[in-house]
Amino acid sequence: MKLRPEEAVVLDNGVEKSVKVEELRKGNVILVRPGERIAADGIIVNGFSAIDQASITGESIPVDKVKGDEVFSGTINGQGALEIEVTKPADETMLARIIHLVQEAQEEKPPTQLFVERFESTYAKVVVVTALLPMVFPPFLIGWTWSQTIYRAMIFLVVASPCALVSSIMPAILSAISNAARKGVLFKGGVHLENIGPVKAVAFDKTGTLTSGKPRVMDIIPLNSYSENDFLKVAASIETLSQHPIAKAIVKTATDRNIALERPAELQAIHGLGVNGSLNGIEYKIGKKEILAGVNIPTEQQTKIKSLEAEGKTVIFVQANHELVGMLTIMDTIRPQAKKAIDDLKAMGIKVAMLTGDSQSTADAIGKQAGVDEVYAELSPEQKVDVVKKLTAKYGKVAMVGDGVNDAPALATASVGIAMGNAGTDVAMETADIILMADNIENIPFAISLGRRTSRVIKQNVAFAIAVALTLVTLNFIGGVINLPEGVVGHEGSTVLVILSGLRLLR
Repeated sequence: MKLRPEEAVVLDNGVEKSVKVEELRKGNVILVRPGERIAADGIIVNGFSAIDQASITGESIPVDKVKGDEVFSGTINGQGALEIEVTKPADETMLARIIHLVQEAQEEKPPTQLFVERFESTYAKVVVVTALLPMVFPPFLIGWTWSQTIYRAMIFLVVASPCALVSSIMPAILSAISNAARKGVLFKGGVHLENIGPVKAVAFDKTGTLTSGKPRVMDIIPLNSYSENDFLKVAASIETLSQHPIAKAIVKTATDRNIALERPAELQAIHGLGVNGSLNGIEYKIGKKEILAGVNIPTEQQTKIKSLEAEGKTVIFVQANHELVGMLTIMDTIRPQAKKAIDDLKAMGIKVAMLTGDSQSTADAIGKQAGVDEVYAELSPEQKVDVVKKLTAKYGKVAMVGDGVNDAPALATASVGIAMGNAGTDVAMETADIILMADNIENIPFAISLGRRTSRVIKQNVAFAIAVALTLVTLNFIGGVINLPEGVVGHEGSTVLVILSGLRLLR
């Protein structure tokens, strides 16, 4: 719900008016300033900007948007002001749908609980009918008095009631869900807690899941007479006024090296391509390959560029006075906790796979760093579904971890879908069964372990409840060694004990 802005600025004949998001109607034009979160799904009618669409596509690098492009509620505007025509009211956006879905999921009951509720209904009727038998026949068959018969039947009704059996499950489920929530793992219902325990394989999406989703400078390649630090100083100085994430990554690399930056003159954004500015009287352009129009790139450098792009790196070009003077590469990097999470899963006997739409070479490099067992690359969303089905047939229950729209079909296909809560898209979170609220994939082994422990506690509780009930019924009819108060204490005591046993899962 934090992803959803509470207010929006509506433009009415050029006049700005602040309104509640719920009051927005289709056709309204809203103003979104730089750095603000977009308040509604819509189409850009004026302006351009780079938009952080981690909440829609899971892309690590913001997407340049121009007039006519679609934008979504909950995404973050970059450095440009936008005027957006609303295409959906607040209650029909993707964010609204996920909020509604989670509210519905709160009432979802796990299979074990549904079984016990059905069993309870039948069991209770059987107990009542059965109580009539010891109330009627013992005086004729074994010579009991009517007072003794009715008293024993009353004790039977008390000790045979299914209270402890019914209380064996939901306190344990709710305790485990609360425990997980404290660690930032949101289960949408008890059914998913039961499903995650038997998981035999976990499939990870790469971008934004195993990787951080934040670009970093990987290679600095100066040309001509530039040294590496001189070239980096020029590039970072030109980018120092830009708010684009790639620019921030370049500037951060320079500041990390304690390089003193200069302020550029005549800085201009070249829409969708990069920036243009002057430094010490020299005109520079920095950006995508298209920014090099008319610049001759030597064959040796063209080969180098292809090699870098084949590794999954984004190449940023720098030209000075219509000549290529160097290149930088930007790449998403593996999450710090990814290796440990995968090692923990493998130690639990769980197979780990990685699924990605990236090239095989990039996937193999990331997969090797992370230590996954199997790597599947160059996959479309439909092919990710096929891989999940293949893993299910091979290993049994499979959990899929993802963050983007392209992961949603695989999340729905898997036995358990797990979405990233911060960087994850609303579509992924809507589809998934479990959400990692802090994007900490180290919590996945914890969630599986918690699911397994919950199943063990429920089985212990059910066995204990049945054992106590059978013992009390036996003591009542064979020997008549318990009285009504003792039957009540035994019955209610077992109910309290199974509830306390379930509360162990809060630890």
